[in-house]
Amino acid sequence: GVSPHHILGLTFTNKAAGEMKQRVAKLLGYDEPNANPLPFLGTFHSIANRILRREAERIGFNSNFLIYDTADSQALIKKILKKLQVDDKSITPSGILWAISSAKNELVGPEKYRSMASSRVQLVAADVYPIYQRELRQSKAMDFDDLIMELVKLLQNEHEVLERYQNQFKYILVDEYQDTNHSQYQLIKLLAAKHNNLCVVGDDWQSIYSWRGANYQNILNFESDYTSSKVIKLEQNYRSTQHILDAAHSVITKNLSRSQKKLWTDLGLGE
Repeated sequence: GVSPHHILGLTFTNKAAGEMKQRVAKLLGYDEPNANPLPFLGTFHSIANRILRREAERIGFNSNFLIYDTADSQALIKKILKKLQVDDKSITPSGILWAISSAKNELVGPEKYRSMASSRVQLVAADVYPIYQRELRQSKAMDFDDLIMELVKLLQNEHEVLERYQNQFKYILVDEYQDTNHSQYQLIKLLAAKHNNLCVVGDDWQSIYSWRGANYQNILNFESDYTSSKVIKLEQNYRSTQHILDAAHSVITKNLSRSQKKLWTDLGLGE
């Protein structure tokens, strides 16, 4: 009884998003998914891109802004490093981009980043970051991390825009919630704040992306963030035998900060 217009489903890869769309279309009995109304299903970045193109003028962009991929960003940073006469061979465009990307994932802008920088790479990144952002704007472009960061800033600063999207996305689903970083966490929190109809699927025991900003504490804190939430444990495993699950369990339970669960299977003990 809910309009597809009011449902938002978020995941991390284009492949997963495509699969979500196919599954939902199949559940609804659609032969031609593109010809029928589907919920808003996509990656964090694709959904942020759609919203920002609608609201572009509010953040000083045109709706046809460019999106820089990794190669574009590294080429720009290489140019800036040359301009700054940084000839340290250990300072690479990819290393500087990683530092800036990490800052954006934490919603840290150039000014704040400068006050936090300490290592040699961070200090150079602090010099590059504001120039990089200025050059992006002059090229009417954003990078992937800007898509989330700019949307969060927009929703924080423009109450009318926030309320509009809160009223549109009354029901929100997030897949692989253990892989969310700080900026994605804040985006979800802002959108879900009015109706609190939020369903997340995830497993802190499977969090392997801390190196790119993922924070498994987001899923561990879910019950305290949303005090009326209900936890449904999916403990049956369909892939492994019990010996494998018991061995894995013996290792993972050495983690001090973790959720409580015990996987089981009906495939038998196995070898």
